[in-house]
Amino acid sequence: MVDIKEVLVKEFENNETPIDRDKIRRILAANDGARIRTWLSICSRCGLCAESCFVYLANDRDPRLSPAYKFHHTLGAMYRRKGKLTKEFLKQCYQISWLQCTMCKRCSIFCPFGIDIAAMITISRHICHSQGFKPQSLAEFSENCRKSGNHMAMPEEELVDTCDWMEEETEDEYKGVKIPVDKPKVKYMYTINPREPVYYPQDISNAAIIFTAAGESWTIPGFGWDCTNLPMFCGDRDLAGQQVRNVYEKALELGAEKILITECGHAYRSLAFEGPYLAGYNGGKPPVEVVHFVRLMYEYLRDGRLKIDPFKKIKEPITYQDPCNVSRNGGLWEEARKIIPYIAEDFRDMAPNRDYNHCCGGGGGIMPMGPQYKPVRMASGRVKAEQIRATGAKIVITPCHNCFDQINDLSEEYDLDVKALALKEILVESIIIPDHMQLEDA
Repeated sequence: MVDIKEVLVKEFENNETPIDRDKIRRILAANDGARIRTWLSICSRCGLCAESCFVYLANDRDPRLSPAYKFHHTLGAMYRRKGKLTKEFLKQCYQISWLQCTMCKRCSIFCPFGIDIAAMITISRHICHSQGFKPQSLAEFSENCRKSGNHMAMPEEELVDTCDWMEEETEDEYKGVKIPVDKPKVKYMYTINPREPVYYPQDISNAAIIFTAAGESWTIPGFGWDCTNLPMFCGDRDLAGQQVRNVYEKALELGAEKILITECGHAYRSLAFEGPYLAGYNGGKPPVEVVHFVRLMYEYLRDGRLKIDPFKKIKEPITYQDPCNVSRNGGLWEEARKIIPYIAEDFRDMAPNRDYNHCCGGGGGIMPMGPQYKPVRMASGRVKAEQIRATGAKIVITPCHNCFDQINDLSEEYDLDVKALALKEILVESIIIPDHMQLEDA
């Protein structure tokens, strides 16, 4: 594993807050149910989880990087110590919980007892966060959510201006492309990753072009549009619940039939599956159906609402990166692969793939933790780099911003000579533009 002791010293050099053991005990007590007790006691140390973990495999099979070791030496030790934790112990828990686990849940599908190790790492993060042991960059993004509702702290006026700007950008090529904000009674309230309006505004215009071509009823909300929920990965459970409520309540206010998630894995996991529990909704179901971009794009192609120009299909060899929270934890691995024949001629799947695919190494919150942790991402991403290299692909399609950035970084780090592409970009370049969008002088 990359030596990051100096990074950790700098991260926590100003943490002079005394340990609040009463608060730790309250969190432990709130999670001290039959499920956690069973998981902590039933593990037989069989080692199956170790061989499933990309961090373990990428770092010389160090036994301290096996998932079983990780949960026994974080949450398990917290219970054994009855909440009597020290700063040095919490620093070790921090390193395990954020730098050695992306909570991808691959280990759980190999565990013969079905132990959900990611769920226990989540509690460990919550306790570390409660004592000030949290990634500072990630915590700053989370605080932006508290102040503005999105982790980039973008004001609503700026979002509207960006949407107007992207509308204008499309006028030279397409007719009738609009990006409505806060339009009521639509079918889809489209939620986005704050990185899109700040760094990739063309993602918004690409989505608008696709929705216009498909004749869709949609809108972007002026508030409650941040679907990524970084507080969930920072360990701030209360704020994570508020982020979910922001989206749900806005969808209900607008009367939208469904919430549509942009190409983002964390967002889907947050809003469709963990969000209802974080937000306090009984029964674990969101009040408005949540749909991921992958599923909708497959339906558009299947139903003929989008038609691909056969001469614009990708000729280069491509592969597909299954984002953990879209495929393994979201169940959309087949829908994604049904899209591929429409847009590409030479598809080469990774091995393993679908719900067994390895995490790229950029998930679980580590991507926005800052450049000081990039060496950790690159070291753990070696397994993914080897998977991609084995396919011989030149393009990696992935519907997730973290995977997108991580794969481009891995390509540079390991000389893969590949580029990551999002579905939006490919579809806009390859669809047949309907007559109603054709410019009159085209």
